[in-house]
Amino acid sequence: MISITEWQKIGVGTTGFGIFFILFGMLLYFDSVLLAFGNLLFLTGLSLIIGLRKTFSFFFQRHKLKGTSFFLGGVVIVLLRWPLLGMFLETYGFFNLFKGFFSVAFDFLGSTSNVPFPSTLFRRLQGASSMV
Repeated sequence: MISITEWQKIGVGTTGFGIFFILFGMLLYFDSVLLAFGNLLFLTGLSLIIGLRKTFSFFFQRHKLKGTSFFLGGVVIVLLRWPLLGMFLETYGFFNLFKGFFSVAFDFLGSTSNVPFPSTLFRRLQGASSMV
């Protein structure tokens, strides 16, 4: 069984609150303060969960620099109170950073689903993206 440290538990809570504040800020017509707070909490929680060294090595891999620059640039733009542009940049960067994970997630969802339509949809989505 995997042991979870206290710092990782705090990181999960911090990441959860970060996602909550980002969604709540989007719900309130892109409130820049809530989005900025959510971004800071999300990044802090992520670094608490996997550690600072692994966080830096994930974001600054050579093939992920485009996604990292868009994602972190979007965070900076949100902090400068341009929330709509910042969230578009963050979303584009997020999809570039995690594009290899989406095919794995869709494959898992397609294999666990016994309902015909979602199962074929997830399998089709899994086949459309490449694992880079």
